Amino acid sequence: MASLNNARVVVIGGASGVGFAVAGAALEAGAQVIVGSSQAPRVEAAVEKLGRGATGRTVDVKDEASVAAFFEAAGAFDHLVFTAGDWGHMFGATRDLDVEASKDRMEVRFWGAARAAKHAVRQIAVDGSITLTGGMLAHRPIPGAPLVTASAHTTEGLAMGLARDLAPIRVNAVCLGLILSEQVQGWGDAMVKSFTAGLPLPRGGSVEEAAEAYLYLMRATYVIGQIVRVDGGGSLV
Repeated sequence: MASLNNARVVVIGGASGVGFAVAGAALEAGAQVIVGSSQAPRVEAAVEKLGRGATGRTVDVKDEASVAAFFEAAGAFDHLVFTAGDWGHMFGATRDLDVEASKDRMEVRFWGAARAAKHAVRQIAVDGSITLTGGMLAHRPIPGAPLVTASAHTTEGLAMGLARDLAPIRVNAVCLGLILSEQVQGWGDAMVKSFTAGLPLPRGGSVEEAAEAYLYLMRATYVIGQIVRVDGGGSLV
């Protein structure tokens, strides 16, 4: 396992949730961290909270010029983690889907990740890594979420395709179950329990538990093109 001591880690989506937890864990492991997010106040707050070793810059992953400028400013680095996403649209019965509005989600989670990979390769170390973020619904679909399921599949497909295209740079993805981010905690206990009651581990995961998978994939120098599931056993039931 490679050390993260003195490594430079870029976390797009690192101002909150799992991304913020990854940034904090990487700092604890001795890395320097560059946080990217779309809103300057959130970037500034995250950097202040993370403390020494953390810097940040805004990036709009829907805008290729913004992504290019972000990586040019970042300079040489070792690892990219992409956790950016949004929580709008895509849920609902097929007959009621707002397909046009749902495209925005793909702009962040799929096309945003593709833009980030395109420009990251100009700065990333040849023995570095890129880790994308998918979701358990890719493997455990539920009624009312066909586009969310499809979105999660595209992320995993992108990771595997990039792994072949960018090797020896290692590209992998983390498949997340229900993680108790700020957004999920706002759902209330009853809704969280409705999603987790039947799991082998019947609870939501913490952002810190999720972050461990990303650190593993940064350190594991013989792992490429893999999907690591952090889902409380959700894909088993």
